[in-house]
Amino acid sequence: MIARISAVDRAAVDDAIDASLARLQKRGAGLGDAFDDLAASMVRAASGGKRFRPALVLAAFRACGGTDGRRDAAASVAAAFELLHTAFVIHDDVIDHDTMRRGVPNVAGEFRRRALGDGATPSAATGVGEAAAILAGDVLLYEATRLVAAVDLPADLRSRLLDLLDDAVLVSAAGELADVEHAAADAEAEDDSLIATAHDKTAVYSFAAPLAAGAVIAGADETDAAALAACGTHLGLAFQLVDDLIGAFGTSAQAGRDAGVDLREAKQTPLIALARRTEGWHAVRDTLAVAHTGPIAVLDAQRALDESGARAALVALIDSALDAARTRAQELGAAASALVDRAADAIRERIP
Repeated sequence: MIARISAVDRAAVDDAIDASLARLQKRGAGLGDAFDDLAASMVRAASGGKRFRPALVLAAFRACGGTDGRRDAAASVAAAFELLHTAFVIHDDVIDHDTMRRGVPNVAGEFRRRALGDGATPSAATGVGEAAAILAGDVLLYEATRLVAAVDLPADLRSRLLDLLDDAVLVSAAGELADVEHAAADAEAEDDSLIATAHDKTAVYSFAAPLAAGAVIAGADETDAAALAACGTHLGLAFQLVDDLIGAFGTSAQAGRDAGVDLREAKQTPLIALARRTEGWHAVRDTLAVAHTGPIAVLDAQRALDESGARAALVALIDSALDAARTRAQELGAAASALVDRAADAIRERIP
């Protein structure tokens, strides 16, 4: 697990998420059957999952000396980061034109089926599904902001928390846009650009901002909160680079999709950029060109990437990022430093 929290704290987070989703369903009642279904789909999209982002908020809160007097505030902010993540996932599926997630219809998929059942053409039904998903993501983005803006804390702390949320949204949007542009461009992206994109997509909203938020709620000064955020930046980059490895080498259970899906789809990732710098690039390029044809071709591409040294080079980058997080954590107290160490270990253990 990326972060461990007590059963009591976890229950407080779950209650805050459930209460927020129940509020959306109640507020939406009377707005029509379609919105009732949309609210229900948002609940399903936010259910389950590892919820490590809210766990990071609570873990940082406790590591920085947070007490039960502010636990409810911490749980509300933690819920905001989970809803932010859900919103990003829903929007990401639209960007990727995906209608399934982990084997079941996502929001777009549910509303596409709904439209087909009402007699829409396949093209029109796709439009309905994507519109519903965009709207669901928008509602959840607003709900995340509302939770932070309404949290029961002094005004200066709320302002700091809103700044963290603002950074998380803007940087993540920039990273997603860069990722889409890399995928569409004819030119091969440089590894520095792809690594920056990997950082922006994940590091701030998944690690830096939740860790800093927990510290702020606990009353940590700006220096300690900034140091914890910097640790989160390194952890988040490492996490995303491990995801890239999983997309290329992980099992279907790890990836939540078909094994080797990034190779099948010829995604521009730091792994591929590193491979271009090796003497084995021609072999990698040739195997990637046919990786979409089936599992044997995927295995050939995996073998070529391994033999080129690109896989080892990416693991070295991951280790460097994790070492940087651990080094920066030495500026923090023992509890916060231990939190960073445990998170780094958990990320390292995900490497396929």
